[in-house]
Formats: sequence, structure tokens, C-alpha cells
Amino acid sequence: MLEVMQRFKPSVVFHAAAYKHVPLMEANPLEAVRNNAIATRITAETAAASKVERFVLISTDKAVNPKTVMGASKAMAEFIVENAGHSHPGTRFASVRFGNVLASSGSVVPIFRNQIERGGPVTVTHPEMTRYFMTIPEAVQMVIRAGDIGAGKGEVFVLDMGEPVKILDLAHNMIRLAGYEPEEDIAVEFTQPRAGEKLHEELFGASEELQPTAARRINRAVRAKALDPAWVDSTLVSLEELVMAGDEANLAERVVELIASPGSDAAAVVSGE
Repeated sequence: MLEVMQRFKPSVVFHAAAYKHVPLMEANPLEAVRNNAIATRITAETAAASKVERFVLISTDKAVNPKTVMGASKAMAEFIVENAGHSHPGTRFASVRFGNVLASSGSVVPIFRNQIERGGPVTVTHPEMTRYFMTIPEAVQMVIRAGDIGAGKGEVFVLDMGEPVKILDLAHNMIRLAGYEPEEDIAVEFTQPRAGEKLHEELFGASEELQPTAARRINRAVRAKALDPAWVDSTLVSLEELVMAGDEANLAERVVELIASPGSDAAAVVSGE
């Protein structure tokens, strides 16, 4: 990464590389931590060392009160970027917390469309499940603006996406738009939520305060209590030890416990005490 940064000398780094498939990451927690958390630290540090002007991390609403290793690893990425913003004032660091991006890879809309084209059934996880949605242009504009409107201290920005959408309603509407009637022409089947999957995603944590910014519909998530840099560093060390040990037994749960409560005793969690 350092060689790439110094060779091409970017002014802005958009750090969008991550594993985002929740079940795959539950099955491969070592890779989730290695790619989503540890690699974020490497990319942020090399960007600062190479005098990059702005660094923007693409995060996710699953980082809020994380219940899965994917969400926990992205929460740690946010903590790393916030820490870097204070440690490296020469580079302006920020994170953007996405909801679901309509029509993006793996999103529910193309999945529903393909199921409808095949004649159904359309599979919905749970009748009460809701999600926040944003369009691709909204996502792009938010990423670009985030690098400009913040103070550069690793702030987290969140788009006002309005009210969450009930996935069952989305499925019914897409079936009707295709010229069919739900349950009569196209069946809807319910599957079970996957391990750690929430019925309702959150955009802000309980300890975060929503603050407006100069940019319309972009808010800042401000933590009530600032992160302890020593806790971030010690937690990263603990995560690296878990990865180096290569022991995946119960690792996903241990990673979630380690990251879900910033400032907790990381060593105790890792040792199982």
C-alpha cells in the first residue's frame, strides 16, 4: 500500500474495499477482521505517511450496535479512522455510514427482480423487516461531500434517508409494478433471519448524537464520549492476535464482544475471562 500511495501520490483516497456479505463473514471471521479492520488501519496509516489530503471510509449501518462479525469489523474501521483523524492532522479523515444502496451488487431490488422474472417465489426474510435505502447518485454525492464538510477528525456522516422501508411492502410493490398480483400470480415466501441479522437497522448508536451539517440531508454522528486512543490501539492488537492464532472457534462472537463496547477491557474478552 505504501508503494502504491507514494508512486501515484493521490490527493484523495476513498476506502471502499471491504467484505460485506454477512453469512460469508460469519463463516470466515478471520478474513472479515483482516480485510475490514486491519487493512483499514494499514490504508489509513499509509495515506497519512504519503501526505494524502483527504481519506474517506465507506462504512455501513451494520456498524451501529453490531451483532455480526461484519458489522463489528466495520465498526472497528470507523474507530480506526477516527483515531487516525486525531493522530495525523495532515490528512483529513472521515467516514460515511451507508444504508442499503438501491440496485447495487447484492442489494434486494435486483434479487427481487430476478425472482419475479422467473415467476417467483419472492423470498422475504421476515414480514416485519425494515431497511434504509439510498440511491447510487445519493451515495456518490455523500462520499464526495464527506471529504469536504468535516473537520477532518474522523467524523462519521450519515445521509437522511427518510423513513425505513418495509421489505415486504417493497416486494409487493415490485410484483405489482411488473404487472402481477402478490400471492395470486407471484408467491411471497418468508425465510428466517440469518445469524445476527437485525429486523430493523439503526443509523445512529445509543451513545451518538445526530448533528446537522452545512450539506443538505447529511448529518454527523457525534459520540457522547470520545474514543480512547489507547483502547483502539489495544483492541487492534487483540484482533491481530486473534487473526494470527487462526483459531476460528467462536471467533465471530468474540470479535463482536470485543468491539461492541468501545472502552471495555479487550484483554479480558480475548482471554475469555
